[in-house]
Amino acid sequence: MPREYQYNFELRHLVYFREVARQLHFRKAAEVLAIAQPALSRQIAQLEAALGAPLFVRSRRRVELTAAGRVLAERAEPLLRALAGVPAELRALVQGQVGQVRVGFTGLAMATVLPGILREFHRRFPGIRLELNESPTSAQLTALQAGELACGFFHPDAPTPGLRTRLLLREKNGVLLPADHPLAARPALRLRELATTPFVLFPRAHNPGFYDRVLAAFARAGITPRIAEEVWPRANGVGLVRAGLGATFMCPSEARPLPPEVVFRPLEGPAPESRLVVGWKQPPAPPPALAAFLALAVPHGKSRPVS
Repeated sequence: MPREYQYNFELRHLVYFREVARQLHFRKAAEVLAIAQPALSRQIAQLEAALGAPLFVRSRRRVELTAAGRVLAERAEPLLRALAGVPAELRALVQGQVGQVRVGFTGLAMATVLPGILREFHRRFPGIRLELNESPTSAQLTALQAGELACGFFHPDAPTPGLRTRLLLREKNGVLLPADHPLAARPALRLRELATTPFVLFPRAHNPGFYDRVLAAFARAGITPRIAEEVWPRANGVGLVRAGLGATFMCPSEARPLPPEVVFRPLEGPAPESRLVVGWKQPPAPPPALAAFLALAVPHGKSRPVS
């Protein structure tokens, strides 16, 4: 070990030194520290021996800091002040008042449940930093398994070993159309009526379960989908509908408010269903900051495997 790390003194030596440096009087410093004056003198002598330099010039009338003592006083004060705050910081960490949580989310989460959760969480836990990362379901599952995300808001496909989830949203999709679409004035539609309408979807690899439910809905309606584009994230798909390039699927919960260039219409009959869950790795028990976040995101009931 390098010699500079072999000093034989303890934290209490610095505490005693700081008080003597403040008082420049051994008896007064001993009274503040509630120790005997001879014991304080011995502690300072031990510190001087460990550092190899005198820290005080002592006389019958006064005590003064040496040049080495002044340097140590400048270095010790911020160190001791910082250390004094450590217990409170650790208590806050254990109690879930400070920390960091990395959260993944999809567009559906941000358009529905997530903003309310974030608003309430920031109000209750201002000391916890949330690092938000928009990513598709497939990427979130990989990141959760690798420990790169603390929790995620995603669309379940099949049971995923090692993850716990809570269902937050389950809705039958409607359709988002350009406002000038020939069927836009209808209060509700059937999927077979959109047989000639191009659709904007997303790459299947991002969420195979929902993509396959979309294709199954078309099959039940007895039509073959016309897929104009496959884009991600979800906002890009909405943008293409606004541009008049086609239609897309959307949950009622995320269909308000909408820009004037598009309209939302519910679907009667076959329609894909969206499911949104919050998921996190298990076990062990989540760390305090994550537990505080999950307490808001999972307010009721028991968690369960993805299904």
